[in-house]
Amino acid sequence: MKANKKLTSVVLSILIIFAAAPSQLAAQTAAAKTPSDGKPSAPQWCVQVDKIVTGDVTLEPAFRIAIYENLLQELAKTRRFKEVFRSGDRNARDIADLLILKTTVQKYTPGSETRRAVTTVSGATKLKVRSQLYTRDGRLILERVVDGNVRFFGGNLRATHNLARNIAKTIKQSSLPTPTSSIPEQKTERSPVSTSGAGEELSAADAGR
Repeated sequence: MKANKKLTSVVLSILIIFAAAPSQLAAQTAAAKTPSDGKPSAPQWCVQVDKIVTGDVTLEPAFRIAIYENLLQELAKTRRFKEVFRSGDRNARDIADLLILKTTVQKYTPGSETRRAVTTVSGATKLKVRSQLYTRDGRLILERVVDGNVRFFGGNLRATHNLARNIAKTIKQSSLPTPTSSIPEQKTERSPVSTSGAGEELSAADAGR
C-alpha cells in the first residue's frame, strides 16, 4: 500500500510540474519560426511525438510520463522543427511536412539514489530507447538507439531528462531529408505545336475559293 501511495504521489507531482508545458511548448516553437539573425530560415519539418512504448520492459508510469514531457520540451528547444505536436493533436492532421517520432524502451535499470550517494561505481539508473522518425506515409528516415543515465548525484527521474536531451541532440545533429512541400516541382516543357500544316490547309482552301 505504501509503495502504491508513493508511486501515485510521484505521478501527481510530475503532472503538476508539466501542467504549464503546452503554453511553454507553444512559445518555444513560435520562437523557432523567427530566426534571430533576420535571414530566411531553411524549410523545416513539423514533428508529432507518439506516446512512449515500453514493450516487454517494466517501467513505472512516472518514468513514462516524465520521458514524454521532457522529450516535448527538449525537441522544442532544438528549434529543428517548425512545430512540436503531442500525440493526437488535431492541429497536426492537415500538415503535409509532418514527421512522427516513435520511442520504444529497450532497457531500464532502476538504480538507487542512496547507493549513488555512497559510491560512484554502483546504483546508476539507466534507460535505453530506440528512437525512430517516420514520414506521414510511413517511411523511416532516422533510427537511433539512445541512452539516458544517472550515474552520480540526482534523483532517478533525472535519467528521463538526460534521455530526452540526448534524443533531441541526436535528432538535431542528424541529417534529415528536405520537406516534400519545399521541393520545387519539375515543370515539363511543352514542345511547340507546328502550324505549318494548318497554314498549308488554309492556303489550299483559299485557293479553291
